[in-house]
Amino acid sequence: MTESVGIVIAGASGRMGQMLIKTVMASDAAHLVGVLERPGHDWIGRDLGEVMGGSATGVQVYDDALEPMAKAQAVIDFTAPEATLALSHVAAQARAVHVIGTTGMSDEQIARLEPASRHCAIVRAGNMSLGVNLLVQLTKKVAAALDADFDIEVIEAHHHHKVDAPSGTALMLGEAAAEGRGVSLSDVRDSARDGITGARTRGDIGFTAIRGGDIVGEHDVMFAAPGERIVLRHLATDRDIFARGALKAALWAQDKAPGQYSMMDVLGLTD
Repeated sequence: MTESVGIVIAGASGRMGQMLIKTVMASDAAHLVGVLERPGHDWIGRDLGEVMGGSATGVQVYDDALEPMAKAQAVIDFTAPEATLALSHVAAQARAVHVIGTTGMSDEQIARLEPASRHCAIVRAGNMSLGVNLLVQLTKKVAAALDADFDIEVIEAHHHHKVDAPSGTALMLGEAAAEGRGVSLSDVRDSARDGITGARTRGDIGFTAIRGGDIVGEHDVMFAAPGERIVLRHLATDRDIFARGALKAALWAQDKAPGQYSMMDVLGLTD
């Protein structure tokens, strides 16, 4: 791939959106075609550089994805579930890669991505970092090696602005642990403990969510048995790792057939 890939960023004014913008603008392999914000936002119709406090860039802020997507080869989307679903239809029409870092999507919402994936490549992951995706693989292997005498707990911590819990990454790790044990996460998930809950059910996979301050992202997978514990850990200290991973996914998927992919595919970590 020698030509620069045209990218659209959704949710431009958010912290992740601005990190994605800076990452794409610094890339030699990609360039910004336009950015998106919700209707009524005061950035709409203005130059991106000026609204971000710098000089004009010639990149416009849109509230309608149709125009910029017609000129783009990919859209990177860390927004909200329903906004992601609406954008998936536009990406499908444009035959553009849709990189989805949106978390908090229900199984029903994820299923609604399928029609769009018949027409464009979708790369969706609860976390775009290399380290986390290696942690997912390790979690699956350790879970497969240990029986249900080892209780599994996924412990995650994020900043106080995060609106969903457990995090998308925590759910990825829970799914990996369940897959390693040969069970469905929906059958063994335990993420609502409060009051007199009774003893823990053998084989359940538990989730603990911590929210506070400006924590970027911390994830532990604890395997606890009488007399010993194994803890797998990933600490993120800069959102730049997610932006770099998302851009890598957008570039990787340029020559891929329509369908749904994950960061495991992007990083060559699939079994």
